[in-house]
Amino acid sequence: MSTARRGRNLWVVGLAVALVVAGVVSWYASAAPDGLEWAAEQAGFLDTAEDSAAAASPLADYGVSGVGSERLSGGLAGVVGVLVTLLLAGGLALLLRHRSRDAATAED
Repeated sequence: MSTARRGRNLWVVGLAVALVVAGVVSWYASAAPDGLEWAAEQAGFLDTAEDSAAAASPLADYGVSGVGSERLSGGLAGVVGVLVTLLLAGGLALLLRHRSRDAATAED
C-alpha cells in the first residue's frame, strides 16, 4: 500500500471516529451544569446571567434547533461541529500550503 493511500485511510478512519464520538458518544454527556454554571450558582449570581447574542443560533445550547429528540439534536450538533471544524481547518491548511508553495517558487 502506498504512503499516500495509507495517509488517506488514516484521515478517513480519524474522521469516522470523530463523527462517531460527536454523534453517538455525546448522547451520554452529563446534563449537569458545567463548571462555570456550578460556580455561579454556588456564588449566588447565576440568576443574573443573560443570553448571549448567539442564543438564537441554529446550534445554540449544544443542539440543533427544530429537532424534537434531545439526544438526536445533540448528536447532530456534534456532527455539524466536527464537519465545520474540518472544513475550516482543511481550508486554512490548503491556503497555507498554497502560500508556502508560492513563496518557495518566488525564491527560485
